[in-house]
Amino acid sequence: MDTQSRIRYWAYLILAGIGFVTAMVFNGIAVMNGEDYANAWFGTAVDWVLSADLTVVAIASVVLMFAEARRLGMKRVWPYIVLSGVTAMAFTFPLFLAMRERHMALAASR
Repeated sequence: MDTQSRIRYWAYLILAGIGFVTAMVFNGIAVMNGEDYANAWFGTAVDWVLSADLTVVAIASVVLMFAEARRLGMKRVWPYIVLSGVTAMAFTFPLFLAMRERHMALAASR
């Protein structure tokens, strides 16, 4: 793996870690406080804007993940999608990008 690939790989892994920790901490706080997720996501017009924005980004990310996995010959992209439902896309998308970077580096070294 060249230097730029290694930097991207570790940057993506760090972002995935941050995404995982923040999702777990803030979801834990929300659950402990008995927060209403539906009302939080769709309670006001501003909530609708943010929810729609994040939903479109999440869908685009999933399309990119499947397209890139197919293009590069990466196997088992579906666990990233499943994991995003129980953790957060802020965790699984950078994790996918890190594994994509690793896959490309391994393919280039063959």
